[in-house]
Amino acid sequence: MFKNFDEMKDFVKSRRRGRAVIAAAQTTSVLDAAILAYREELADSTLVGDKAAIIALLEELAPELISKFEIIDTGADPLAAVHKSIDLAHEGKADLILKGKTESATIMRAVLDKDHGLRQSEVVSDVLAYEHPDGLRLMSDGGVNLCPNLKEMIAIVQNSVKTAHGMGCELPKVALLSAIEVVNPKMESTVNAAIISKMNQRGQIPGCIVEGPLAFDGAVDMEAAKLKGLTDSGVGGQADIIIVPNIEAGNLYGKIVSLYCGYRVAHFVVGTKVPILIPSRADDGENKMLCMAMALACMVR
Repeated sequence: MFKNFDEMKDFVKSRRRGRAVIAAAQTTSVLDAAILAYREELADSTLVGDKAAIIALLEELAPELISKFEIIDTGADPLAAVHKSIDLAHEGKADLILKGKTESATIMRAVLDKDHGLRQSEVVSDVLAYEHPDGLRLMSDGGVNLCPNLKEMIAIVQNSVKTAHGMGCELPKVALLSAIEVVNPKMESTVNAAIISKMNQRGQIPGCIVEGPLAFDGAVDMEAAKLKGLTDSGVGGQADIIIVPNIEAGNLYGKIVSLYCGYRVAHFVVGTKVPILIPSRADDGENKMLCMAMALACMVR
């Protein structure tokens, strides 16, 4: 796994410059991301949306770079911008789609549309990376699946493992979180975790080491893992990937590591023809640029 986001960006720049498409780009933070990605030689951007509003913002932010961006006018309707962005992906003109001035639900409905969307896997999921002092760590799913069943949890694990491989971790250690570390039939998360762990042991989920159920301390703290006798699998105390039981836990996890711990974070949706980036409206341009870099890193390896 990359040690930090700077190492990840250097990796992307050593391969090739990407092409980002920004849906409904008439908002400051995504234009900041496009400007940063251009200046850092990570990606060029196609800006889709209200052309007049986009140009007005660029004149304030970086007037010298206006000519460096392709701008496609779809008016002020965000859904029109989303549909055009999806068209560009189908035409091979997008390495990723970044959400601009539109709701995550709006862009995901269009992306998952059976007739014109970009779904490639039966289950898509959001994978988040955060810059822990000991290296990048992954968490899923805090953005797409509300309360995943066993089948969906298996796919979330597989999507996360695929992402870890793309970020340079050949055999990621995956912790399936719950409140306790024994199977309780009344707690679905413990039952699912035990089944998935056994599937991994029998080769049904390759390319990783899976352990669960694990409480958070047993997954990330070696002293706690030793005290609880959770070190045999190699996951306890040193997980590379945290899998949470539901979207509430994932949403809280992502905001806590970002706002309380102060870690830099990035994330994108896996399982689509091109990565879909649905950062929060509150995220700044640097965060959204890091989401672009993470998606590109997983594509070019």
